Amino acid sequence: MKVILTEKITKLGNIGDTVEVKTGFARNYLLPNGKAMRWTRENVALFEAKKAELQARQDAAKKTAESNVDAVKNAKLYMIRQAGDTGQLYGSVSTRDIARMLKEIAGVNVESAQVLLGSPIKSIGAFDTKIALHPDVIVPVKVYVAQTQDEIEALVAGKVLTFGTKKVEESAEEATEAKAEEKVAEKAEEKAADAE
Repeated sequence: MKVILTEKITKLGNIGDTVEVKTGFARNYLLPNGKAMRWTRENVALFEAKKAELQARQDAAKKTAESNVDAVKNAKLYMIRQAGDTGQLYGSVSTRDIARMLKEIAGVNVESAQVLLGSPIKSIGAFDTKIALHPDVIVPVKVYVAQTQDEIEALVAGKVLTFGTKKVEESAEEATEAKAEEKVAEKAEEKAADAE
């Protein structure tokens, strides 16, 4: 379906661009949310008449987004969740959880679609993500997920958390590496002895 964009959309185009999109995307997202209008000769003329107004609205939205950058950057996104012995969460932290927390902590209204997380967080740790306050204003943030406030403080300090079976696995790996290093040292000694 051919549409005229009424606002800038990441990976699609700028205001006034005529783009070809899938019919479902246009009918279910672009048209109902006022982000585009169907391409017809009448709508092209209508868009040209409203172009200055739409551009002014876009600029105002960008200024509002820029004014919220500091609030989002300084927001402490600390999430306390229950997890198993291995650090795997019972459930996950989704874009909706992060958007809700930003609204509570920073007072910034963010839709879950504006949180560029990729896949949900399913384990304890510190995670980098981005918040798209506007297509031109993307703010990097760090999300800390832990079981207790003490663990969060440790993550913020840059420490690596270890858990029940992970400690065992890590110590087993360290033991294997130590044995391998010993064998290499023994072989080097044997070669040195043979050379003499």
